Amino acid sequence: MSRERFLFRPNLQKEAHRKAWEALQAVPEGQRSAFLVQVILQSLQADLLRKIIREELSAAKFHPEPPEETIPSGMLDFLDSLQKEN
Repeated sequence: MSRERFLFRPNLQKEAHRKAWEALQAVPEGQRSAFLVQVILQSLQADLLRKIIREELSAAKFHPEPPEETIPSGMLDFLDSLQKEN
């Protein structure tokens, strides 16, 4: 049974390609295929997780609490009574 082949020819003039190439070169030679498989699967899982989170957030109902008074009326009365004492 023959194995599928994949050829990666990065364009080193592009920053993203150059970074990917440098990351791949940092992986020991016998582990590069496993590294690529792991990176691809992690990317797919992250995309799926983002999709799920987006769906859940769009379905969530947010009920903001009504704004409180800035200064309670009782506090204003108290401050007013202090000013009258002076």
